[in-house]
Amino acid sequence: MHKKRYIAVIGTVGVPANYGGFEALVENIISYNEDADFSVFCSARSYSQKLKSYKGARLVYVPFLNANGAQSIPYDIVSMLMCVGRGYDTVLILGVSGCIFLPIFRLLFRGRIVANIDGLEHKRDKWGKAARWFLRTSEAVAVRCADVVVSDNKGIYDYVVETYGKQSELIAYGGDQALRNVAQDMVAETLRKYDLADKQYAITVCRIEPENNCHVILDAFAGSDKQLVFVGNWGRSAYGVELKNKYSHYYNIHILPPIYDLDVLYVLRSNARWYIHGHSAGGTNPSLVEAMQFGIPIIAFDVVYNRATTENRALYFSDEETLRQHIQATSESELAADATAMREIAERRYRWEIVAKQYAQLY
Repeated sequence: MHKKRYIAVIGTVGVPANYGGFEALVENIISYNEDADFSVFCSARSYSQKLKSYKGARLVYVPFLNANGAQSIPYDIVSMLMCVGRGYDTVLILGVSGCIFLPIFRLLFRGRIVANIDGLEHKRDKWGKAARWFLRTSEAVAVRCADVVVSDNKGIYDYVVETYGKQSELIAYGGDQALRNVAQDMVAETLRKYDLADKQYAITVCRIEPENNCHVILDAFAGSDKQLVFVGNWGRSAYGVELKNKYSHYYNIHILPPIYDLDVLYVLRSNARWYIHGHSAGGTNPSLVEAMQFGIPIIAFDVVYNRATTENRALYFSDEETLRQHIQATSESELAADATAMREIAERRYRWEIVAKQYAQLY
């Protein structure tokens, strides 16, 4: 009989998940847990209601600090210090913000350290020179000091080998939580509300940032007669506001704010003719593996991470012209092959039950 392992999970906003990919990861690995006793460190500032436990995991609240932005560094360091002397066998660190502290934590903590280095944050365009240096240094420390490094994409796995000469564990994300049972009358009502016809539009859901190629996608559809539904946080940046103002008047482009009703989001995504994925940075993007669950054609920005996630079996674009060609001229047989491949890959690789078991082997 296996000994029960005591696992601390740090580096996220916490659970219940209401933020991003890492939070969804934590929620699902504790949901499929059998042999581990989890403690999940949460930002006290992010939860007005502070549950003591959730899905069998203890919740530990870090006071005063936010889990994201500049405060993520002290947030992660304080979380590490709170793990010392608590009897944990393993600490799972998600992201590298606080990993600059790992050499000291390594002296204080005698258990196993597992670090998921996320999507090479230091390569993102949004960071300045100082922030990039810090994130690059934290990443290097994480790779060298952790007992196990997790890469969520083959592109990142190869990067770790080439840059640091170290093997990592390749574990992606699940996406099957995006599947839902929705009544047919709600499908019809939702499509009618947004003035859409079933399988007659493309959809994109992402944060409105230049690295997600939002401008490229909008340019492609502005020169097309095809419908586009684009869901995002348009008011968060000057970039988003400018794009919204520029493209809102196009009859075929539906610019929508974030949608938090998961049933509505499911209807819009699963009934689209194409899913357009513009992310150029990061590793395995949660939004992409979710879209693959629906068995619809994926047209993804042509970078190594997206090709690895889709096993080179999607359609790919590098600029507005190639994207426009795909939506205007791709044959029905090619689209059907794309859709079938995406669902097969998703069922084989991107289910949370599989991901949770892969993480369990690391503890």
